[in-house]
Amino acid sequence: MGDGEMVGASARYLAPSAPGDVWAAEAAAAGRRGTQKVVRAGEVAAPDRVADLLGVERGGQVVERRRIMYLDGEPCELTDTYYPVEIARGTGLATASKIRGGAVRLLAELGHVGARAQEDVVARMPTESERVALSLKGGEPVLELTRLTLDVADRPIQADVMVMPPRGQRLRYEIRIG
Repeated sequence: MGDGEMVGASARYLAPSAPGDVWAAEAAAAGRRGTQKVVRAGEVAAPDRVADLLGVERGGQVVERRRIMYLDGEPCELTDTYYPVEIARGTGLATASKIRGGAVRLLAELGHVGARAQEDVVARMPTESERVALSLKGGEPVLELTRLTLDVADRPIQADVMVMPPRGQRLRYEIRIG
């Protein structure tokens, strides 16, 4: 790992057996401090792309958790996580409170375990609100990682949209074949 570089391995975030705050543990393993703040949570009209990912009607209701991730006290990622309402309504996923053991563990306790995930990563210019929230300089791009988690029956159980500056980022994917 290069100086100041954080390696994000998505598989760590998908396992319900991972204890507690995976982000904080990943940062601590690199000698850094990772924290997060839930900005808002609750039912919202699904953005078109999220509706398509989760297989809900465009404009239909989903549960959203919006967070800002911090590395050593500096904002480093904006994360919006969406769940179908039939999974998340009335659960800790729909509140701005910290979820004991993490959201993936809560999903598993509710009977929804991810079996596979699809991720897309694109580079783009940030919106003005993203630029301000991430303290970006003018002209600095962002990476947008979109992850869809599906259960064993290929039903969507969670969609994440993460926006981060590319500096200091390395995304690692391990692929098992067979």
